[in-house]
Amino acid sequence: MNRRRIDVHSHFVTDSYRAALDAAGIDHPDGIRATPAWSEAAALEAMDRLDVEVAVLSVSTPGVHLGDDAAAAALARTVNEEAAAIRERHPHRFGSFASLPLPDVDAALVELTHALDVLGADGVVVQTNSGGVYLGDERLEPLYAELAARGAVLFLHPTTAHAGEHLGLGYPRPMLEFMFDTTRSVADMVLSGVLERHPDLQVIVPHAGAALSVLADRVELLLPLLTPPGGRPAPSLRAALGRLHFDLAGAPVPELLRALLAVADPSKLHYGSDFPFTPADAAVALAERLDTTDLLDDELRAGVDAGHSLDLLPRLRRPAAAPA
Repeated sequence: MNRRRIDVHSHFVTDSYRAALDAAGIDHPDGIRATPAWSEAAALEAMDRLDVEVAVLSVSTPGVHLGDDAAAAALARTVNEEAAAIRERHPHRFGSFASLPLPDVDAALVELTHALDVLGADGVVVQTNSGGVYLGDERLEPLYAELAARGAVLFLHPTTAHAGEHLGLGYPRPMLEFMFDTTRSVADMVLSGVLERHPDLQVIVPHAGAALSVLADRVELLLPLLTPPGGRPAPSLRAALGRLHFDLAGAPVPELLRALLAVADPSKLHYGSDFPFTPADAAVALAERLDTTDLLDDELRAGVDAGHSLDLLPRLRRPAAAPA
């Protein structure tokens, strides 16, 4: 392929994070068989196979809050410092989205400040729910206000629904439930007015927006149910889909990408591999689908590969990458 890609949906699993999961008894996170192996060398090898120049690292679900507020704050600081160290060792190859110890908003604001001002993170990652606090929850208002004021990127990542594992019906939650939790939580963010109150908030929705694009008209049809007589109309989900950013991790070609292109701003689509939770071989096969689909012309494909992400994350506008 010999192209430059920016990967906004790429995970890392350090020894300290794996130890924290083990200590919390989490050996099958979100119903998957095991947390995948990860190393800098393996990540760089996968990136080279995918023509990824820069991968923006983030911690995947279950995140850093494993049951205790103080331990969550400590783990967030640890993984964020580890991400900064990886970036320092490979300054032309990695960026990072910092983890926050939500639902402890005060601690999250402290960590956000440290991660952005001291560690130089490119933004933050927040799960679709944090212990049942969904994205439209008013408790998150101080976080949104700070992110918007800074122009910092908010990357969303799905997790198991707070209602319980039974919603997964015994299947690994990434198969179905991650898509539903993303859909319900982003819809909650929009319908609760978060984007209207914080117009400068920059949000990346994962996995091509999950089911949001195919449900947009249904939500619009029922919006009058949310509007009190004589009151202000509820926010439009369709309008919001035109201002949100979306990564194309997973398997969006052809059906989901076609639906997304009907509602999204094409200049806000970004490449994502989901490595290592999507193994390298599978990520290569999925990238080849994006390379060959007739849903993207050459100009849009180049934007998805890197151009759009460089506009959103200007720190990644570097000289040609040096050897890793």
